[in-house]
Amino acid sequence: MIIILKPNPAPKQLESLKEWIKKMGLDIHVSAGAHSTILGLVGDTSVVDIDLISAMEIVEKVQRIQEPYKAANRKFHPNDTIIQFGNVKIGGGHFAMIAGPCSVESRAQIMEVAEKVQQAGAGALRGGAFKPRTSPYAFQGLEADGIRLLLDAKKQTGLPIVTEIMDLSQLHLFDEVDVIQVGARNMQNFLLLKELGKTKKPILLKRGFSNTIQEFLMSAEYIMSGGNPNVILCERGIRTIETATRNTLDLSAIPVVKELSHLPIIVDPSHATGHAKYVKPMSLAAVVSGADGLMIEVHNDPPCALCDGQQSITPEAFAQLAKGVEIMRESMAKEQAI
Repeated sequence: MIIILKPNPAPKQLESLKEWIKKMGLDIHVSAGAHSTILGLVGDTSVVDIDLISAMEIVEKVQRIQEPYKAANRKFHPNDTIIQFGNVKIGGGHFAMIAGPCSVESRAQIMEVAEKVQQAGAGALRGGAFKPRTSPYAFQGLEADGIRLLLDAKKQTGLPIVTEIMDLSQLHLFDEVDVIQVGARNMQNFLLLKELGKTKKPILLKRGFSNTIQEFLMSAEYIMSGGNPNVILCERGIRTIETATRNTLDLSAIPVVKELSHLPIIVDPSHATGHAKYVKPMSLAAVVSGADGLMIEVHNDPPCALCDGQQSITPEAFAQLAKGVEIMRESMAKEQAI
């Protein structure tokens, strides 16, 4: 349920209304815009007397929300959410490039990649310390040592770091991590999502490869309902009948999500396609589709990578991709200005 207030509501009346709502056991999300203020009510709103609230002097309109996700709903929060970590902003017209290897393999590797992607224009460094792999015999990551190497790369370059958590038992290792990534396999790990909702760190939530957009937003809702509004959505491809690519990149999810939610959404074309040669065209297509950022796998020696080398591009290829993205965004800005 949302309560749309009239312009410039009297402060005392507004506080009285909020206190009354809280006494009913409901949480309130306040969205103050330039022309109106919206109170989003979360909880069992069946106890709310709509006619009584509608009759209040400061209330313009009361509306029930049919969608099961509330905090992530654009009706609750009409303006785009902007999420910042370090000097990076994502959403609300801000675009960010996150780049780095699928997995942290060594100090030399992560330092070289970090320096080169920074020079090419990346705003943040990604790298897997814990790696969920289909095979138990595949490289599983350097774990805690991997996070330490990422933090060393952050000190050297100033780039904020993004890395994936796999289990609640690992959370204490992420104190200095800038953005905690929840991978596709954990999108519906609700216990983990609830715990991440108690933090204030930005959470990069990847869409599960067999999940609908509504299920995707409901997973974001789990984090936000715990008190953490800092969720970045990531489209990384879904599983279809097609086998020419690793997954099928659902670019239509970008405008759909932007219509339904205020949360920023970025695209991971590396996992979506599974082939380095397709990363650039899909990155440019994501920009045109309205993505708020890209997350690209970059490795200094892809043929020798311990994880997903076939979908990793070189630092030189990333530099070319970044230039293409910049040109595309400038062209789009000029077109919108006409």
